[in-house]
Amino acid sequence: MPSGIERRREIRRLRTRRKKVAKLLARAKSGSMEKGEVARKLRALTPGADVIIEREGLNA
Repeated sequence: MPSGIERRREIRRLRTRRKKVAKLLARAKSGSMEKGEVARKLRALTPGADVIIEREGLNA
């Protein structure tokens, strides 16, 4: 049943990515990291980065 195993891997990757994105956004909001640096890391982290950057106003 390899398809189920691959799906579990996919879900684990997604959950980890969500946690990392949340941590980066929290650092941007608290001011402990520059917004440009957060945007750069988000682009490297996830394919949906542009949507997140626009939503959170990090493109300023």
